[in-house]
Formats: sequence, C-alpha cells, structure tokens
Amino acid sequence: MRLILISSLASAALAFACAPVAAQSDDFSKVEIKTEVLASGVAVLFGAGGNIGVSYGPDGTVLIDDQFAPLSDKIAQAIAKLGASPVRYLVNTHWHGDHSGGNENFGKAGAIIMAHDNVRVRLAQGGTSGAGTSGARDMPSAPSVGLPVVTYAHGLTLHLNGDEIDAVFTGGGHTDGDSVLYWRKANILHTGDLMMNGLGFPYIDLSSGGNAVKLIATLDRVLSMTNAATKVIPGHGPVTDQAGLQAWREMIASSVETARKARASKQTMESFLAAHPFKAIEKPGAFISADAFAKAIWLSLDAVPAAHSHKH
Repeated sequence: MRLILISSLASAALAFACAPVAAQSDDFSKVEIKTEVLASGVAVLFGAGGNIGVSYGPDGTVLIDDQFAPLSDKIAQAIAKLGASPVRYLVNTHWHGDHSGGNENFGKAGAIIMAHDNVRVRLAQGGTSGAGTSGARDMPSAPSVGLPVVTYAHGLTLHLNGDEIDAVFTGGGHTDGDSVLYWRKANILHTGDLMMNGLGFPYIDLSSGGNAVKLIATLDRVLSMTNAATKVIPGHGPVTDQAGLQAWREMIASSVETARKARASKQTMESFLAAHPFKAIEKPGAFISADAFAKAIWLSLDAVPAAHSHKH
C-alpha cells in the first residue's frame, strides 16, 4: 500500500530538524535514493538525511532510521527494488528528525517502531535540538503512531533473516539515546550519528544529552564490537571500516585532550575559542564548524570535569 506523505506544518518542521546532510531545498522530489548492497540480505540506502540500514529476507524487512517524511514513498520503492517486503520493523538510532522523520508514515503502514527509552521520551515531548547553536531546530511532539512501541534501556536482539541483529545502547554521546546496530553473521555495524564519515567534526547535541567525553567512551565500546573486516555504516557519509571508525575516535579524543590542556593552563572558554584550536582540520562547508566543535567540547568538560577519555 502506498505510504501517505505527511503534509502538516508540524511534520514538515520535524522533517527538517537537525539534518547534517539535509536537502538543499524543500523540493524532495529531486532527491534520489541510492542503494548499496553490503551482504546477502543487508543494504544501505542513501538519500537526504541519515543513512538507512536494511535487513531483508524471509522473516520480513527491518529498517534502521527513515530520513525525512516526504521521502517515505521513495524509500519504500527502493526497498521493493531490493526484492524485499514492506517494512515490518523500524529502529531509530536516535531522535533527530533526519533519522526519524518518516516514523509516522511507516507506523501508519504497520511497522513496529523500536528505539532506546530516551528516544521515545524526546519524540513524545518534542523540544529544541541543538539549543545554543546556529543549527538549533524546534521539533514538535510526534503523534503516537510515530513513537517507538518497543523501547529498551540497554538493547535487544532481532533474530531475523538468518542473522542476529543487536540493537545496543552504548552510552550515548551524540545524544542521550544513541543506539548502534550490529549484524553478527554479516559483520556489519550501523553507528547512527556516533560517526559521520567525511563530514569533519561530530555533532555533539548538548541539548539532547550529548557529550564529547561520553562519545569517546561510547566509541571505544563500539570499536570493541568490530574487527578489521567489519563494514561500518555511519550516520552520514560513505560506508567505511574499523580503521575509519578508529581514526574518527582518535580525532575526537585528541581534540578533547587539547581542551583539557587548555583548561589545565587556566585558559577560559573565551580565550580557547578565540584561538580557533581546530581550524586547521576543519573541512570546508562542514555542518559543524571548528569553533562549534571546540565549544561543545569545552561545555562537555564542564558537565563531566572529572571524566577522562580512554585509550583504545
């Protein structure tokens, strides 16, 4: 059955919220959903918004994230082209609208939505994501049909399509409800926005419980789930591997240590930011600027002053 697109202003606002790789305009008709098959019964879909993981086979189709509401039909068509059945299960890696904007559409079509406990709470309440940054977006509360109906504190396992897919809460860092999904047999990991490959700096959404120090600890745990052969689906950007994920972790950890040293030398946040400490590694046009990253780290250390990043 064709999915009905959401057209209300509130849903449109939700769709555009917090999108590191959002469409350049509101004309989603120009967005093409591209498919990359990673293993038998496992694929990733690229469009506008977060990368979508797909498990498909005789036990039904599992979708990991669903981008923006106006793209739901195109996503459903891309799934059909894989030879897969309509979405039976949907897992949100976190609450941001470029990963959960299609929840209402897929929920109405019968998908069972799952996520960490905090994702349901934040989607139900709505609020401002990225408060205090230039990318702040107001997100309206989601209707009940777009909320996760299965939630977890630590994780769960889906025994489907000849594999075991672990949905794991590893401590957060991007937000307070980040999950990773790991296919045990296929050895594929979906990180959500704990990693954004090739996009410069991470988005530490402090207003959603994100924290740079927690992100390092989380990435250490995520890395422990991988090996040299693991295929890594980031929240945004091309598929990578363990080495790419390790390099991402090291960049963040090194940056946090730079801030720690500045604090130890009695620098203020103002003087630290005035020095533009990460400008040299900033990517042109990146969603998160070097200065925004520096500020997020400083405020993260304010929140957990006694925490220490762990070497991996």
